[in-house]
Amino acid sequence: MDYKHTRTKLKIENEYPKLVRDKIPELVEKRTGKKPKIRMMKSDKECERYLKTKVVEEADELKNAKGKIHLAEEMADILEIFDSLLELNKLTIKDVKKVQRQKAKERGGFGKKLLMLEKA
Repeated sequence: MDYKHTRTKLKIENEYPKLVRDKIPELVEKRTGKKPKIRMMKSDKECERYLKTKVVEEADELKNAKGKIHLAEEMADILEIFDSLLELNKLTIKDVKKVQRQKAKERGGFGKKLLMLEKA
């Protein structure tokens, strides 16, 4: 499966200021001829806040993804944020997998595809 950027026009994508990938400013300048206004974040705390906001944006894009390639693209974006949050918080994938296993043991997974129809 090859990557192909899918453009979407979701409202959440146009909320600024927002975290962008490292090469986005130069790609925007190349496409529009205008240099976007940017700044480096001042702290890890600020970066974490914007990463958490970005994952909501990407989750919305994932929710609206059409087709396997678009789905894979949005999942890749979420994984990039996930990796950045791991690094920022000095966590490992092993740490997260351990919690995942504990939660699955206690609460189950999603393998049965259960849909609760009303609040009990």
